[in-house]
Amino acid sequence: MISELHIKNFAIIDQLDLSFIPGLITFTGETGAGKSIIIDAVEIVLGGRADATMVRTGCDHTTIEAVFLIPPVSFKEVHALLEREALLDDQEYLSLSREIRPNGRNIARINGRNVSAGLLREIGDFLIDIHGQSEHLSLLRVNHHMQLLDRYALTDSQSPISEAKASYSLAYQRLHDIRHDLEQLRQAELDAARRMDVLNYQIKEIEAARLQIVEEAELREERNRLANAESIASLTQQALAALDEGAPDSPATTDLFGQVTQLLSSLSRVDPTQIALYEQANVLFENLSDLATSLRDYLENIEFNPKRLDQVEERLALIQNLKRKYGDSIQAVLDFAENAKDQLDQITHSAERIQELEAEEIELLTEISRSGLALSEARHKAASAMERGIEAELNGLRMSGARFKVEFQQHNDLNGVTLPDGRKISFYPTGLERVEFLIESNPGEGFKPLIKIASGGETSRLMLALKYVLAQADQIPTLIFDEIDQGIGGRVGGIVGNKLWGLGRQHQVICVTHLPQLAAYGDLHFHVEKSLSDGRTTTKVKQLLGQDRIQELAQMLGSVSESTLQSARELIQDVKKQTAP
Repeated sequence: MISELHIKNFAIIDQLDLSFIPGLITFTGETGAGKSIIIDAVEIVLGGRADATMVRTGCDHTTIEAVFLIPPVSFKEVHALLEREALLDDQEYLSLSREIRPNGRNIARINGRNVSAGLLREIGDFLIDIHGQSEHLSLLRVNHHMQLLDRYALTDSQSPISEAKASYSLAYQRLHDIRHDLEQLRQAELDAARRMDVLNYQIKEIEAARLQIVEEAELREERNRLANAESIASLTQQALAALDEGAPDSPATTDLFGQVTQLLSSLSRVDPTQIALYEQANVLFENLSDLATSLRDYLENIEFNPKRLDQVEERLALIQNLKRKYGDSIQAVLDFAENAKDQLDQITHSAERIQELEAEEIELLTEISRSGLALSEARHKAASAMERGIEAELNGLRMSGARFKVEFQQHNDLNGVTLPDGRKISFYPTGLERVEFLIESNPGEGFKPLIKIASGGETSRLMLALKYVLAQADQIPTLIFDEIDQGIGGRVGGIVGNKLWGLGRQHQVICVTHLPQLAAYGDLHFHVEKSLSDGRTTTKVKQLLGQDRIQELAQMLGSVSESTLQSARELIQDVKKQTAP
């Protein structure tokens, strides 16, 4: 459960530090005071969307931190997740935090270490379930009903729905992949002759070139030598002449250095300490001789061959043409040829492959029918229990006689799966049928879609009944209800409060409410108010005890008077009687 919440510089909240207890916790206050902002902060610290507009005007950052006591029911999963990310510090408590800056940058942390917002969401799923004001609308969306039914079915540990869903999803996805492959193969068959001609031409063109991975670089070097043969020869001859041939008025370099070597030889005989100079000069003289030899060899091999230059140019042009068609390198061209061979092989054997896939398609349709029926059976069983549970809750919410129904809709489809009775029906990613929740508000009116319910109060009560039925078996330790009592009157509000108080014996329940009859059931009661100080609007939260709480309930009942104060006292007394052991 959540034990502490710390909020700083968030919207109209300057600084807020709250401590929570197990049971039912209620927040009351005028509309716009900031009650829902507190719930928004909790959503953000659990990995919800954060943006710069949330930073309080004039502040350089927003910080939100929530401390949780890890519940026994989630202990194993939460610890496994923390250990996976090397974030486990404390065996009992867990800290989640979020920092938001005006430039849009935000930082998520678990136990003080930076993590992704996605990881906050992942771990938050084990800690809190928030039922906001928009939940009424989600209940009216038919495509959301299947998800709610499956969630209810999962609360029964004996239900086979998990295994049935896994089997069905696996078969459905495999069928989707096979049909995609079949469509491609059948389309390829239509273009097979033309495509085979193209592939054969491409393969032969590339193979005829007999490409070598490194040849392009070698050819470019050879082209450079052939194109500049005259200049290369001239430079080599000049260097050789200066080094080894000389002129009448200018001796060759080797001759001059030979004299130097002879002189240093004589010097070393006169002064043996300088023999190293002689040896160094002798090595240089030998290197000069080797250099002259290398230059002569290089000069002899310089090729003046315009024909070979044309051949090299043609080969480079061929390589460039193939690269333009099939890839930006020789390796890419060769890879293209291998891929073309694979495609040609597929086309050649496509008829065999089509037969194999068609046979597997038939098997998968049988498996989809089998697993789909098992999934449908599990859902029908869960639906019956859900109907009974919700009708019982509606009866307690002063909707006696109201009936709730989970309608399963199948559609005939000649291209669908075959049932044991021979019918062919459509199938979907979620199963063999569609699901829609129907309600009969008053006996004799007949079942109608939820969207047809005229009363907003009836929608709220149905939502409460559904959430209550789901939450009773829910493993999530903390449930938050943000003004889910919209459209509900005071008399029903007391019943709702009693139910939420009962739910608070199994979960920590946090509820934002405008109903005093509900607020009176709170084990912990906070009052939220908005004040103006130094030209700034600020939200303050105060825990209400004793007379302060009676005053608040009286204010919620109407203007404070002796009559409303007495009614508030009676509310408190009535709650004590209702919740006494």
